[in-house]
Amino acid sequence: MSTFHLEIVTPTKVIDKGEVSYVRCPGSDGQFGVMARHTNAMFALSAGEIKVVSEKETSYLATRGGFAEVTGDEVKILVETAEHAAEIDLDRVQKALGRAKQRVAEKGPDMDLARAEMSIKRALTRLRVAKRHQV
Repeated sequence: MSTFHLEIVTPTKVIDKGEVSYVRCPGSDGQFGVMARHTNAMFALSAGEIKVVSEKETSYLATRGGFAEVTGDEVKILVETAEHAAEIDLDRVQKALGRAKQRVAEKGPDMDLARAEMSIKRALTRLRVAKRHQV
């Protein structure tokens, strides 16, 4: 199986996933996948789920967006946040989702609708990723 090196970098940590065979990311224009020997490229990322497949495991991370750079036999993902499924607190996410939905339902004069909708999207992504860990 052909592999490449994957590194995920946030402002607070570096996650070195080592050699992987596939990564799927939430691109700003839709999801995209990378396998070994992919052509060099730069992608803008949106909030969503990153799927990583290695010889040992398939893992999922929730992210808030950033960039992915594919060069030679390496992929570097630079994102605001990256949380493994096991790191996500389901109770906290469900409370955040409830608050965001409440803000949208109230539609007060000072409400930032785009921000509230992004909060909902982020919470739903984190729930989906966390539930993958429970299976």
